[in-house]
Amino acid sequence: MKKSYIISFFFFLFIVGLGACSEKEAVTEPETNQVEGKLFIIGGGSRPPSLINSMIDEAGLREGGYVLLLPMATTLPDRAIESGKKQFSDNGISAVGAINFIQGETPSEAQLDSVRNAKLIYIPGGSQNRFMGVVAGTEIEKAIWESFNNGNMIAGTSAGAAVMSEKMITGTQLLHPDDSGFKVLEQGNTELTNGLGFIKNAIIDQHFVVRSRFNRLLSLTMENPNLKCIGIDESTAIVVSGNKVKVVGLSQVLVFDAQGKTAQLQGTKLGVKDIKLSIYLDGDEFNLN
Repeated sequence: MKKSYIISFFFFLFIVGLGACSEKEAVTEPETNQVEGKLFIIGGGSRPPSLINSMIDEAGLREGGYVLLLPMATTLPDRAIESGKKQFSDNGISAVGAINFIQGETPSEAQLDSVRNAKLIYIPGGSQNRFMGVVAGTEIEKAIWESFNNGNMIAGTSAGAAVMSEKMITGTQLLHPDDSGFKVLEQGNTELTNGLGFIKNAIIDQHFVVRSRFNRLLSLTMENPNLKCIGIDESTAIVVSGNKVKVVGLSQVLVFDAQGKTAQLQGTKLGVKDIKLSIYLDGDEFNLN
């Protein structure tokens, strides 16, 4: 796929005809008038109707606005777009568009306005590294942030969940690249890079219980004692509004917190006493502070 494109002709006309003008006014507003949006971070796996409807309701989509899919994390964007549009249309939302930005291509102003004005930006799964390779440091990333700062929702699943935090798990083992899983708790094995940065005081992991990613996140907890490390299981999400977090979905969210304690080292092996573990279920709430 060589060209960026926007799905749905009516959607394109709406943005060009109305969205561009309204956004020019919004960008010139003082920062103090901006209203921070919400995050809806899904741990991957199946997305039951109850989860999608929760996302729709939290975003306020039933009162108007549109969804914009950004499928750059996957090598199969057409399939991700089709699946993403269906999950919304099956639950009563038909105003869904998509842009598959291509790395190195300059986005048009109409495309950027599509991003800025979306009531819900949805990032499907794939590779978080691929997604950030397209958007990091670009006008696309700025437009995503402008949408969030205008009170809209940014949502994602799997790789789309990993990109939400400032420190993003890449999935790469630095010390044991040929191993199939994180088999040890040691310093310097789990690679982190920059994500979108909507969450600055926590690290997000996904598919957490199903794929037994405890070693990976426990290692990061000890290496980053001032950050909460949040593992979100499949078919489950956290809704983040400021520092307030609510759990929705079918499984669990685990939060590890070293509470600022410095790790001990024996060689590369890590150790910390009394790490705090909380396991949250649907409807539970906690703070990121």
